[in-house]
Parts: sequence; C-alpha cells; structure tokens
Amino acid sequence: MVSFEPTEEQLMVQKTAREFAARELAPKAAERDHEGTFPRDELRKLAELGLLGVNVPDAYGGAEMGVVAYSLAVTELARACASTTVAVCVSNMAAELICTYGSEAQKQRYARAIVDGSACCGAFALSETHCGSDAAALRTTARRDGDSWVLDGSKQWITSGDHAGVLVVWARTDNQGDRGARGIAAFIVEGGSEGLHVGKHEDKLGLRGSTTVPLTFESCRIPGDAMLGNDGDGFRLAMTALDGGRIGIASQALGIGLAALDAARDYARERSAFGRPIADKQAIQWMIADSATELEAARLLTLRAAMLKQAGVPYTREASMAKLYASEAANRVCYRALQIHGGYGYTRDFPIERMSRDVRVTTIYEGTSEIQRLVIGRSLTSA
Repeated sequence: MVSFEPTEEQLMVQKTAREFAARELAPKAAERDHEGTFPRDELRKLAELGLLGVNVPDAYGGAEMGVVAYSLAVTELARACASTTVAVCVSNMAAELICTYGSEAQKQRYARAIVDGSACCGAFALSETHCGSDAAALRTTARRDGDSWVLDGSKQWITSGDHAGVLVVWARTDNQGDRGARGIAAFIVEGGSEGLHVGKHEDKLGLRGSTTVPLTFESCRIPGDAMLGNDGDGFRLAMTALDGGRIGIASQALGIGLAALDAARDYARERSAFGRPIADKQAIQWMIADSATELEAARLLTLRAAMLKQAGVPYTREASMAKLYASEAANRVCYRALQIHGGYGYTRDFPIERMSRDVRVTTIYEGTSEIQRLVIGRSLTSA
C-alpha cells in the first residue's frame, strides 16, 4: 500500500524549511515584493541549511534527502516568500542536472558551487524570444574554435540570470543544418563570462523579488569541456530537467495556495458582517472547503510525482498532472481568498494581494498548462 505520509527524515527537512521561512522570509516578503530586492543573503543561509541541493548527493555537497523532502521544503518556503523560492527551485534543478549528466570535474566544481552558495544560485537558460514552449526551435549557436566553444545568440525569461554564478545554457551545435532537437547541446557557463551580457530586468506582475532577465551571448568563449553530457543530447536533458522542475513548481503553487487559504480563514474569523463573523456564513465556508479540498488533492498529486521520481521510475505524466492541477487550483484558491477579503484584499495592506500576483505565473513557466495537457494527453493516447 502506498503511503503519502513523509518519513521522519523528510519531516525534519520540512521543519527546517518551515522554521527558516517563518524567521527569515515571511517578515521581509512584503518589502521584498515592493522594493524588488533579490534575496542574496537569504540564499546564502539556505545553502548553509542544505536547501539549495536537497536531492544532490552528499559527495557534491548536497543534502541527499530525496525528491519528496525537496517538495516539502519548497512548499514551506513558498508559503512565506514565493520570490525567494523561485531562485531555490532553479538552483536545485541546475545542480541536480549537473550531477546527473556532468563529468566528475563538472560535478565537483559547478554543482558544489551552487549547493554551497558560492555561486549565489544557478540559472536555466533555455527559452528564447521566439520560442518558449517550442524549445527545439532555439537559435543560439555553439561552434567549436580550437580548444573552446563560442556561443552566440540570446535567451529570454531567465530567472536569476543576473545573479547566477553557474548557468546551464542550451545552444545549437549543428550549424550546417537544422536537425531540430537532435542538433542541440547543453553547456555550463560561468556568470560574468566575457561575451555574456545581461539585459534589463523584466517589470513583472508578480515574483518581484526574483529577477528575470534576457541574456545575450556575443562570441562568448567557454572551455572545450563545458558541454554537459554529449553533443545532441541537449533537448533530452532539458526535457528531463523540466519534468523534475514541474514537481518544484507544483510544490511552489501548493505553498502559495496554502498561505492564501490560511489568510482567508483567519480573515473570515475576524471580519464580522450583519452581527456575525463571516466565517459563519455558508457561502464563505463553501469557498474555504473547496479550497482546502483542492489543495489536498494537489498535495497528493505532487507527492506521488515526487515519490515516483525518487524511486527512479517514469514520472513525466505524473509530474505534468501535478503541475497542471496544483497551479490551476492555487490560482482558484487565491481568487477565492481575495474575494473573501473583499475590498481589503485588493490593497497592499493584506498579503493576499501579493499572493494573487505571485501565483499567476505558476500556470505559465516550466511549461504552460496547455503544454501539460499535451504531455498528459499524448501519454494516454499514444500507441
């Protein structure tokens, strides 16, 4: 019989993340959102707790606590500050990808730098201005020049791209002919490399404490051993990383949704109308009941995907199901929570306003809801 209850070790990671979030993230979340300040100091402290490499082997500085513990930690962090959590998710994803496909030297140098915080954080540079969901259409190129690779092109929507000390960048190596996904490779690029230029910060609706920037590569020369995995394997590496990343985004959405539910419940208990707390009203109780039920379903879907990945069995469809359902459910929960707050929820005096903005992107990045439905549908209908 499958159990969805965490082990003692997993609960320890969850508790560590919850206590840190309450102590370090929650008190600064509103100010971080308003000022747009990047959580560099907080990431350093998270690294010290092992939360930038929860599923990274101990040999490379990671906590080696598994995917379920990672999911639980992300949920707790997102309940306090979604902006900080995004940088945590991408860092974990980049470090894990390097540990899975990198050489021993790459693991020791780059995965360790992400996990111990010396790189500040990691970044994942796949999307371009003309291709988001259609990653195989990317145009950034990598050409061999002596004992180096030279990158040319641009990337868009890169989380933490201006702060990351280690970036995983996808480029087309088959410059003589477009072979679609088969002509793509992944490369490790150090932040600050000559020829790597960071564009202006995107002025976003939500996650305003997380930086999102375009990157331009102009004859950016990197070492000949910077390729991650083999030439032509880049698209597969990207899809593998995104599968795992969807568990992280589902966990993030779940955390935001739980925080919104808590805020709505507390407000409903305190706010009176017609002589009684609005929590006594059936309309409010039903909104809270629906929200709690949907979030519990999202939790179980997310934990199932995490358990499958941790067990080393296929989990692509389950990760897409978790990401699709958790992100859309969390958006509904935030909408109801703001509605329960009434006019106050529309002001910055209450955190539900920030949560409603932060949660919106969870149905877009790491694969839109529409892409998740394609993944799920194809897995069910293919012969």
